[in-house]
Amino acid sequence: MTAGVGGRFLPYARQDIDADDLAAVAESLQSEYLTTGPTVGLFEKEFAATVGARYAVASNSGTAALHLACMGLDLGPGDSVVVPAVTFMATANAARYCGAEVIFADVDPDSGLLTAETFQAALDAHPRAAVRAVLPVHLNGHCADMPAIRAIAEPRGIAVVEDACHALGGEQAAGNNSRAPVGACALSDMACFSLHPAKTVTSGEGGFTTTNDERAYRRMARFRTHGITRDPAEFVYADQAFDADGSPNPWYHELAELGFNYRITDFACALGRSQMRRLPAFSSRRRALYDRYLELLKPLAPHIRPVPAQRGDRPVLHLCAVLIDFPAIGRSRAQAMQALKADGIGTQVHYIPVNRQPYYRRRYGVRRLPGADAYYQRVLSIPFYSSMQDGDVDRVVDALRRLIP
Repeated sequence: MTAGVGGRFLPYARQDIDADDLAAVAESLQSEYLTTGPTVGLFEKEFAATVGARYAVASNSGTAALHLACMGLDLGPGDSVVVPAVTFMATANAARYCGAEVIFADVDPDSGLLTAETFQAALDAHPRAAVRAVLPVHLNGHCADMPAIRAIAEPRGIAVVEDACHALGGEQAAGNNSRAPVGACALSDMACFSLHPAKTVTSGEGGFTTTNDERAYRRMARFRTHGITRDPAEFVYADQAFDADGSPNPWYHELAELGFNYRITDFACALGRSQMRRLPAFSSRRRALYDRYLELLKPLAPHIRPVPAQRGDRPVLHLCAVLIDFPAIGRSRAQAMQALKADGIGTQVHYIPVNRQPYYRRRYGVRRLPGADAYYQRVLSIPFYSSMQDGDVDRVVDALRRLIP
């Protein structure tokens, strides 16, 4: 990758690994456990405590975290799930893995977020669907309006699962002029996180599902490991499970339900635990970088402007996304990305609306979602990660300024 005229190449996102992280992984690799061992349980307890939830289930990806949540809700054929069109496709895929149908909701054209209005419109457009869940996405790290979404979902018996893969460390509006940590499930049934290297905290690959519901927690923990239970209280076949004296046979286990191998390794959790200790520092640095972007981008409006902040939200952003009026600057998005790349600036688009993907077009046909289309046509993710320097932000904004004629 070329460095460009301004110095080293700046990707749109990257991990931040230090000596303590390396030491934690090295120590784990020399322990007795490589796959699921005691470090997993420690990480789960620490993660739950950090986000303020009763329970946390670690898994091997954010996709697995979303799928476990859908399985924990008993979603299946005949059920429908509302998903905002602007998200990574795993949000919708998790419901389909369970056999449920997806109803794509439109989003706010400037934030890309599901709103109470677009959620209600999706329900109104499918009056005969058995909607069991809604998966609001905290896009870029900005949180969807959880009080308003919950107010629509709760009286209809619709479960709320937050796709919080972008939002670790943030705080969200929780009603009555209060805020709650993202992941505390103050206004949701579950929240799902990704620990991919591009995220604020990484375990290499990894995910978490948090909840305050003990039954859902136990089911998700079982689904993560093939659906196997080793709890004698749950055994069905006593004649196989117990010795003549009534004690459980030490080798015995039962496949209670059909699950998956979504286990995470101990050494991944060792990295994740080390990274989580740095979450306060990561959060502070990301907020400072974003504040600098906001100040420096002001003169570029209306041609280039940041995705707007959300009321009641105190985010820790995963991505720094800007909205660009490409016709006004006389360049296509591809041309703008190439020009930025030549200046050593990496960019990406998050995301192509999922309802446009071939699989979903074949299944549900073409439906116009003007808010999602408007957001997608203008959005661009620019470099944003905790090890960036203030001068890097200046350099990115200077390169953006050169796009404007």
